[in-house]
Amino acid sequence: MLNQLFAKLEGYYDEMVSIRRYMHQHPELSFQEYETAKFIYSYYKKLDIEVKGNVGGNGVVAIIHGKLPGKTVALRADFDALPIQDEKDVPYKSLVPGIMHACGHDGHTATLLVLAKALNECKEELKGTYVFIHQHAEEYAPGGAASMIEDGCLDGVDVIFGTHLWASEPTGTIQYRTGPIMAAADRFEIEIQGQGGHGAQPHKTKDAIVTASQLVLNLQQIVSRKVNPVEAAVVTVASFTAQNAFNVIADKAKLVGTVRTFNEEIRGFIEKEMERIIHGTCYTSDCTYKYTFVRGYPAVVNHANETEFLISCAKEVPEVKTIEETEPQMGGEDFAYYLQKVPGTFFYTGAKPMGENTTFPHHHPKFDIDENAMLIAAKTLGTAALKVHE
Repeated sequence: MLNQLFAKLEGYYDEMVSIRRYMHQHPELSFQEYETAKFIYSYYKKLDIEVKGNVGGNGVVAIIHGKLPGKTVALRADFDALPIQDEKDVPYKSLVPGIMHACGHDGHTATLLVLAKALNECKEELKGTYVFIHQHAEEYAPGGAASMIEDGCLDGVDVIFGTHLWASEPTGTIQYRTGPIMAAADRFEIEIQGQGGHGAQPHKTKDAIVTASQLVLNLQQIVSRKVNPVEAAVVTVASFTAQNAFNVIADKAKLVGTVRTFNEEIRGFIEKEMERIIHGTCYTSDCTYKYTFVRGYPAVVNHANETEFLISCAKEVPEVKTIEETEPQMGGEDFAYYLQKVPGTFFYTGAKPMGENTTFPHHHPKFDIDENAMLIAAKTLGTAALKVHE
């Protein structure tokens, strides 16, 4: 059965590439992926595969029922793009100004669509049920996973698998990790209200820029002096805004940034510690403040049994040359919500472009992938979907 599936996937590789390139040329931002969702929905309709649109928003869910009894396995791919101008010189460059697939979601979608097509042609021999979750809005919290789950995409599902095409690693590499593999991704905003005035009369003002500058430094002490060094955490101030004329002392300043953690206890501690430091810093400067901490996705925590199972499945794929445990990544992923509901694992499929001296990172204007990695991802996910019934 596995060899049959592999042969079908290899036969449809050109179609997989074509789908990926079409999507790359026609990207849509998170929560605005209307045409993309229609494309996915129509693909399944043409194959006469059971499909439901508008799941939790723009999500699409397709289902294949095997002829024989078995478990229900879900496979997930995301399909939103990013607000980045595509700077690659390739025939499939984005046709939408300021928007591009800079994270591989186009490849994820093409992989899952063609895998579903191949499995559907084998359904007379399949055990169990196969759920294909095409998720919108992974890039922007609150994301699409939670709303799709609420709308029933995991109903009856016994196990779930997902992969991310990983352009920093060579094609032929599968990276896994038991436990936390990606961090909780939170966002904060701090607005400091002082009292502006003439730049030549600082004694008559409450300088919001000085207070905000002190705060940036004070916040660095949370990770360096308050968090156990064996735990991973990040507090990043990514934006500092206080625009004024050259001779005006600012009355307002705004800081925006992110917090990344794996441990829920530390996540809560940092949220409260930030408030304490903000309060103290502003108090000493006689300024007021507004603090907003927005919780994004929780950490992606892989289940042990399913991760070990995935490793055994990757060994069945001839194109997989390296299977290795990876370090936790501080990036976030709302696949975390699926794993909070059902057992499963999320892994990386190496997709480093071949022949490139410079590999551009995810979310870069020149980001690209080795499209051969899609076939490896399809075979690995397909193997897991079939062998879970053994």
